[in-house]
Amino acid sequence: MNRQPAFSNFFLLLLFTYLLLACQSEKVQQPTPDPRPNILLIMADDMGYSDLGCYGSEISTPNLDGLATSGVAFRHFYNTARCFPTRASLLTGLYPHEAGVGAMVSSVNSDPKPGAYQGYLNDQCLTLAELLRPAGYATYMSGKWHVGEKPEYWPTKRGFDKYFGLISGGSSYYEIVTDQPRVRQMAYNDQPWTPPKEGFYMTDALSDSASSFLLQHLSQKSDQPFFMYLAYTAPHWPLHALPEDIARYQGRYDGGWETLQEERYLRMQKEGMIDTSFQLPPWEEDIPEWNQRDTSLHWERRMEVYAAMIDRMDQGLGRVFETLQSNDAWENTLVIFLSDNGGSPENITGRKLNDPDVEIGLPGSYAAYRKPWSIASNTPFRRYKRHVEEGGIASPLLMHWPKGIDATDERIDIYAHVVDIYPTITELAQANYPDSVRSLRGTNLLPIVKGEAELSSRPLFWEHIGHQAMRQGKWKIVSKAPAYQWSLYDMQQDPTELNDVSAEFPKVLNQMSQTYEEWAEEVEVEKRAK
Repeated sequence: MNRQPAFSNFFLLLLFTYLLLACQSEKVQQPTPDPRPNILLIMADDMGYSDLGCYGSEISTPNLDGLATSGVAFRHFYNTARCFPTRASLLTGLYPHEAGVGAMVSSVNSDPKPGAYQGYLNDQCLTLAELLRPAGYATYMSGKWHVGEKPEYWPTKRGFDKYFGLISGGSSYYEIVTDQPRVRQMAYNDQPWTPPKEGFYMTDALSDSASSFLLQHLSQKSDQPFFMYLAYTAPHWPLHALPEDIARYQGRYDGGWETLQEERYLRMQKEGMIDTSFQLPPWEEDIPEWNQRDTSLHWERRMEVYAAMIDRMDQGLGRVFETLQSNDAWENTLVIFLSDNGGSPENITGRKLNDPDVEIGLPGSYAAYRKPWSIASNTPFRRYKRHVEEGGIASPLLMHWPKGIDATDERIDIYAHVVDIYPTITELAQANYPDSVRSLRGTNLLPIVKGEAELSSRPLFWEHIGHQAMRQGKWKIVSKAPAYQWSLYDMQQDPTELNDVSAEFPKVLNQMSQTYEEWAEEVEVEKRAK
């Protein structure tokens, strides 16, 4: 019995000595900071190829232009021609059909048949958040989801630690429309959220939410890297902007869409974004000359508001960037910016949400900038949103990472696709992509950006509601319903797709069309009448 206290004291002495040595060792060997970069992935909504200052625009976008100046800008980057399939591909690294979003997003009250067109992300794919969270990243999202309306498909169910934003598609920037059939939903994490009746503007709310999530994360002073997906609704219709932003563009578009297209075209050549091989296409027959326009439609005002929406988005990004800079996170943050499709030609007059007595841009109005301005937005290309000609699928792509990408005045001249973003992030994050889900479709862009590797002439494919295309090397084929007659373009000689050379190169056309059909069968594209 008299030995028990001695044993206990000896044990306590050993424990104390162990803890002391452990503490001293910890002081000597501080944990190594995580070398992996933070990732800020930004997407604009319905923004055309030439709508940024660094891509030839007159719109003020100094913060995004700064990414191009001290990072890199791509000349030939592709999305999938529409918002929800592009978001599906961005989040999963797959073609949209493989992720279950081949066409329209299914409504909250629907019961779709499972498959390539079910209208929400399936369980055969892994979102970037689901990949990065097990790899040690904090995962945040602010913005438009649009790849699953039911609560069981929301962002916090697909790997995001925190979420704020619009679950649905295009919505008022001042309120949420809840009347059927155009019900719109917002959420904070996994709970429905309703905007306040006053003082709410969607673009600011998304910018400020992203800044808040990042500030909370960075204030913890941990070495945990973050992944932030910031998906704006701007400049998607309805045209809503704050009066002080609209005022900066008053009178700027009085010259009309022909003048604007020509101005951008010349500026893009001067800045090295395009060369003289990019010939402007003729205007479509249903677009009037500016001096013959219907003045009751207030065309100048529409473009003034559209420009103001992009301007406001850039202002918000300035606040997000400042949050990173003031918290010593900027140098090791990879920033990626792109758009989900080309400018939108849509006419939403039939939506009946517009008060004709309210000026376009203000609460109560509900308008779009429509086809003529969308073509100017997509300078120098043909077509627009939903189409698979370049005007529908060409997007700006900016990449900026002070610690990992050297600034260059040169433009990246390879053609790349939204499916490439996922494997780029995967390798940087040193994340393990499981064999249990579909294989990724893209390739890591960083070695190409750094000049350490070349990108082969791999095939890329598109299919969306009767529009089909494939590109491989300098060749591109395009077809659409109802005839599904393939056209062939030499994208080196004719990058704006003005001259169909299918009759001159039948073997090329036959080989590419066969490759397309094999892909279409693989990803379960719907069989359509020809």
